[in-house]
Amino acid sequence: MPCTTVLVGRKASYDGSTMISRNDDSGSGHFTAKKFVVVQPEKQPRHYKSVLSHVEIDLPDNPQRYTAVPNAVPGVGIWAASGINASNVAMTATETITSNERVLGADPLVVYQKEEEGKPEQAGGIGEEDLVVLVLPYIHSAREGVLRLGELTEKYGTYEENGIGFSDGNEIWWFESVGGHHWIARRVPDDVCVVMPNQLGIDYFDLNDAFGAKKEFLCSADLREFMGENHLDLTISQGSVTPGVFNPRDAFGSHDDADHVYNTPRAWFMLRYLNPRAYRFDGPDAEYTPESDDLPWMIRPQHKITPEDVKYLQSSHYQGTPYDPYRSYGDLSQAGAYRSIGINRNDFCAILQIRGNMSEEYRAVEWLAFASNAFNAMLPFYANVETTPDYLSNTTGEVSTDNFYWTSRLIAALADASYGKSLNHIEHYQMEVQSEGHRIIGEYDRLLKDAQGDAEKSAKLRAQANSEVAEMAKKSAQKTLLAVLDEQSNHMKNSYSRSDH
Repeated sequence: MPCTTVLVGRKASYDGSTMISRNDDSGSGHFTAKKFVVVQPEKQPRHYKSVLSHVEIDLPDNPQRYTAVPNAVPGVGIWAASGINASNVAMTATETITSNERVLGADPLVVYQKEEEGKPEQAGGIGEEDLVVLVLPYIHSAREGVLRLGELTEKYGTYEENGIGFSDGNEIWWFESVGGHHWIARRVPDDVCVVMPNQLGIDYFDLNDAFGAKKEFLCSADLREFMGENHLDLTISQGSVTPGVFNPRDAFGSHDDADHVYNTPRAWFMLRYLNPRAYRFDGPDAEYTPESDDLPWMIRPQHKITPEDVKYLQSSHYQGTPYDPYRSYGDLSQAGAYRSIGINRNDFCAILQIRGNMSEEYRAVEWLAFASNAFNAMLPFYANVETTPDYLSNTTGEVSTDNFYWTSRLIAALADASYGKSLNHIEHYQMEVQSEGHRIIGEYDRLLKDAQGDAEKSAKLRAQANSEVAEMAKKSAQKTLLAVLDEQSNHMKNSYSRSDH
């Protein structure tokens, strides 16, 4: 699916936490209702069969509890998407990425083949539908997540190219599939942020470390031979080039004109926001433009990054640039020229925050927002819980203001249609909800600190905090829905200025 990922190392964040974030976007022309749930070990399958690819996999008998954001309407699989397990390890899957003909010719994707014309059915590989369920319940660190997913990819293959983020209180790792069975992964340095549109992103890789100390880089067991046999390393040998070091984006990534409209502009906007002084991003002498193929994968931010910064990036539509589709003044010839991050097809956005300096009982906080990010609000929830609030978990295919997903989608559709009049309501809504979210979590952090050693009391406090966040959000969302409904109702085409009383 089209998505956008932001990764924030612990020394780049405001409080020493790791943060991994991803938009989950539906394909063009449709929307996917989502819900926030907890999967208990007894509900985790021991034998898994993918709906889309029909691949069957036996799973270990020792799963952990984990949170997930699955599809609310059954039919095409679970699509658990994003979550944090009982070991405070986070995973977001997946960022659909791109490749090229040489890679896919050498290692084709493992695509499901149905039974036809006497040929037996052939199962496909694993993909976005499956990955969180297959990996998250069984890992105890971000590095373990990479290794388990790598093993599964090598054994079963994949039917799509994907990027996956893993984090714990100390580390973030980024995994990218390469062809049907190969993969690479890099540890995100602690003091940087990584930005990922729908492209293969890693732009530096050290095979010497990946096949040696494995400190910063990991990869599939035969990657070196695979690259050599298929002439995939495009590095031009020079005196300054270290043997074994190459640019995966050149070797494994796409180089399409469409990237300049769909992918690279998103990375440009995010890098420009995170550190506008690092490079020249604007003007005739810009070092990087929205169509640059060599945008950095990571950048040291100008200031320490907060959840609000990440939410702003995930909600962005090129504000302050000529490319904003909502621009209403000046030269409008380039408005909407590039694909925004905050689009109508956002299904949900998560920021998975692991606060390494907090007690293990309450260090994991999952920030969630539903529907179009340009108009929604982010809610913080403790991840170490047994259930999630009904307002987040009761989504179905029926439109209802009794849940956060559909209320958020209604707010977005109405606010978009009355953007000039409704923007003020949206800004107040986002400020109110996110401020109150911080206040509630801060208050319960103090209560939880005092309750350390009393597991039963701590569990009740975490559940109570989550319920309080959900109830606060429901009241604010209903108030905002009424406000934007009034704005749009007053601008209907059949409106008339004369009152009848």
